[in-house]
Amino acid sequence: MNRELDLNIDGKYYNNLDVEGFSQMLKNPSYCYKFYWLEAIVKMISKDVVKTSFNDIIDEMICNAWYTVLEFHVHLSGFLLGEPRDALELAVITLHKLSGLRADADADSIRNEICKYDKELRTYKNRLTKNVPYRALSGFFDNAKHNVDWGRTGALIKYAQLLNQSTPLPYIIGERTGLKREVTFSDEWINLIKDNTVSILGWIQFEKVKWLQSNNPEVPSLVYKLAPMDEKMRKLNHVRVLWELILEKQPIMDVFTDTPIEKGNYDIDHFIPWSFVMNDELWNLMPMDSSLNSSKSNKLPDWNRFFGKFAKNQFILYDLINDESHPQIRNSFEKCYKDNLHSIWANQELYRRGNTQTEFYNILEKNMQPVYDSARRQGYMVW
Repeated sequence: MNRELDLNIDGKYYNNLDVEGFSQMLKNPSYCYKFYWLEAIVKMISKDVVKTSFNDIIDEMICNAWYTVLEFHVHLSGFLLGEPRDALELAVITLHKLSGLRADADADSIRNEICKYDKELRTYKNRLTKNVPYRALSGFFDNAKHNVDWGRTGALIKYAQLLNQSTPLPYIIGERTGLKREVTFSDEWINLIKDNTVSILGWIQFEKVKWLQSNNPEVPSLVYKLAPMDEKMRKLNHVRVLWELILEKQPIMDVFTDTPIEKGNYDIDHFIPWSFVMNDELWNLMPMDSSLNSSKSNKLPDWNRFFGKFAKNQFILYDLINDESHPQIRNSFEKCYKDNLHSIWANQELYRRGNTQTEFYNILEKNMQPVYDSARRQGYMVW
């Protein structure tokens, strides 16, 4: 058993289960399908599903991948000839275009739209069933004595049924064809999975993150991009207090409207969207007109139009925190260290004393533009 999957195997109903084979279900993936396939199965078993179909499992996979693909622009298996090569990602993108559902749509709404656009999604669904239901069982086959003919679906199903008689498999695949093909979960495996659902889902997420990070090397904080985030994670209170103090000393023009920010009547927002950077670093935050925040959403401001204005406001902040005649602003800035001042380059270069305005702009641009460009390549739209 690998160390990432630590299951309780004391129960008597585990004695004849190939737990080592189960631990191999996510090994050597060619696409992201394996992770979402097993995740869907575990979630369905936790909801007392005993028998299902390829189609229903794939619907669950689409629901589970929806937010990651649409809100965070994470690519599940990279690109081929300029197009996402993962059929699950293509299914999500296609359904989003057809349905107009939001990135934070609930699972029931997504399933309703899947049914509505079943014909348009059929090609991608069929691609998802071609290999993963069988390849996911390869760890169990590896321990068997017979050679496996991976090119013949019927032979694979028969072999799995034969092997299941001596060593129960997590599921058996039925005789029907296409997306209607049945998947029946083993009673013994149902018990094990229900008893260890949290551990198993944690292991799947760990392996999924490793895969996704290798296919999205420029994406920061990918571990947080597998599901909707709790808004309580946002840490903006100290930043808002800091900007309030600055507004008392000097007018600040809104980056987008060129009008003065009204004290107490603005939002603190990210120049590069939070959904990409997944942090609340001070160098990326700005006061902005509350009425524009929803329309900006998670889009990128046009760099050429707005970065200069953003940098100007950032320098005003910098200038005041280093002005010894305003100790209250300096103290407020230092309170941001816990939640908003973690970037080494910002602490060592940007906020050091003595930068001229030009030097400050250059440091900010040198470090922000690569992040901005990465977000643009990842698919974030320009606002």
